[in-house]
Amino acid sequence: MAKHIGIVACSAEGAALCYRTICIEGENLIGRKYAHPEITMHTFSFEEYMQYIEAGDWQRVADLMVASAHKVAKTGADFAICPDNTIHHAFDLVVEKSPIPWLHIAEEVAAEAKRKNYKCLGILGTRFLMESPVYPAKLDAAGIGYRIPETKNRERINEIIFNELVYGRFYPESRAYFNEVIGKLKDQGCDAVVLGCTEIPLLVIPEESPLPTLDSTRILARAALKKALE
Repeated sequence: MAKHIGIVACSAEGAALCYRTICIEGENLIGRKYAHPEITMHTFSFEEYMQYIEAGDWQRVADLMVASAHKVAKTGADFAICPDNTIHHAFDLVVEKSPIPWLHIAEEVAAEAKRKNYKCLGILGTRFLMESPVYPAKLDAAGIGYRIPETKNRERINEIIFNELVYGRFYPESRAYFNEVIGKLKDQGCDAVVLGCTEIPLLVIPEESPLPTLDSTRILARAALKKALE
């Protein structure tokens, strides 16, 4: 019997993509049409998360995540995932109080990069994510180098995420801007790029990207599927 997956959601578009991926790709691993593991998802208001993120209050972010973990655990979830890169900044505060184990999104991305033999990754995401230790810690442990965009690019990417992507708005000019930044990361020696905000895979088209992409949302979803079917 497959394990029950708990999704601790934060922003809507990324969480929806993660949920859909598990549901749609489940049948490929299970071998039966329409089959996928049981899933429970919970989130508090995105406004509440953003209030604490902008204040740098990661303990309060962790408290929300732990509370969600308790809710999905009560429904029978065996483990939890969070399809939001930014709030993984609070991950260490979460796991020590969580009633169920978790998968770490950056750890799964690092493992996928290792499997593909990438040596240096560009990291895209919110300003909070790009300037955090979330990916550097996991990439360092995997022996993989990394780069982040320069300050003005980080600021513009952050604006696009919070003013467009979280609302489900995906504009060609924003896609072109992301590809321009990815091109700069390529020039700096990166051989792949992490789409480290769970909405970015809905904007960036892999075939148009100057670098191979590591879709953090789908990588996490697939890791959850594999864990559920162990």
